[in-house]
Amino acid sequence: MSKLELKIEGDTTVVVTRRFAASPVEVYRAHVDPALIQAWCTGPDGWTMPVCIFEGRAGGKMRYEWTDGAGNGFYLTGEMVELDPPHRIVHIERMHLPDPTPDNRVVTTFVADGAGTLMTMRMSLPDSATRAAMLSSGMEHGMEASYARLERLSNWGGAA
Repeated sequence: MSKLELKIEGDTTVVVTRRFAASPVEVYRAHVDPALIQAWCTGPDGWTMPVCIFEGRAGGKMRYEWTDGAGNGFYLTGEMVELDPPHRIVHIERMHLPDPTPDNRVVTTFVADGAGTLMTMRMSLPDSATRAAMLSSGMEHGMEASYARLERLSNWGGAA
């Protein structure tokens, strides 16, 4: 339905927004169902997510592992802080590249917006250097590739 928009706030915050042609219930479910996450959240074409653990409860663990099939990869670990279906997910995550990054607090909201959903992901990083490193990684390209894949995989009729 739309491409993601990324903006920065202050010294440590990144805000990502994207609209989807689906209800908040559908978009929320795509973010908490491990089988769905593993199908769409793979980043750029050619990458896969062979491991997807998502325990959808406060205190639950998450672990996502990505690979390009040519020996390159990385993973993410974290913990769920709060889940308020279908409105909000709060979690702490760290990327392992291979060393873990400092904790990133992520608040994702899903709000009805016309015939679809506005998803807003607010990432609060520990310092400006960590945020600069994240932004220089080109992470928004992998995120948009994943969200476009979600639109294509869904049955809600959205176009990538």
